[in-house]
Amino acid sequence: MNILFYLTPKCDCAYIETTDTLRQAMEKMEYHQYSAIPILDEDGSYAGVLTEGDLLWGIKNKFDLDLKEAENVPITDIDRRRDYTPVSIRSSMEDLINVAMNQNFVPVVDDSSKFIGIVTRKDIIKFFADRIEKVGIKKTVMAESYA
Repeated sequence: MNILFYLTPKCDCAYIETTDTLRQAMEKMEYHQYSAIPILDEDGSYAGVLTEGDLLWGIKNKFDLDLKEAENVPITDIDRRRDYTPVSIRSSMEDLINVAMNQNFVPVVDDSSKFIGIVTRKDIIKFFADRIEKVGIKKTVMAESYA
């Protein structure tokens, strides 16, 4: 199965850029109610993911939080605990399973490492649920669980 069927394209994704400030990142994450957001560099390449935890610990460890001062803090000054692993546009849906087990979404990059969108964990689960339903396993499992 081609993962492009499940891709949320870049134009429909919220993301921040490496040139954004701490305040801009916080406002974008608050507006979209996201707990994690992809980071892109100046040429659109995937640079990682910023999480609420990264923001919290960055603020605690580096700054006395002053929202006005946050306008002057580049987002690249915030240490990230870990980045979400991206996959290639050529990856199969099955390849996404191992990556998605530890991430809410999987960033997708093209052959030039340019960010082109995300595949959400919800879409991956839906893909496999649909496959299970097609082969009739869902009905059998449900019947057994109520027996």
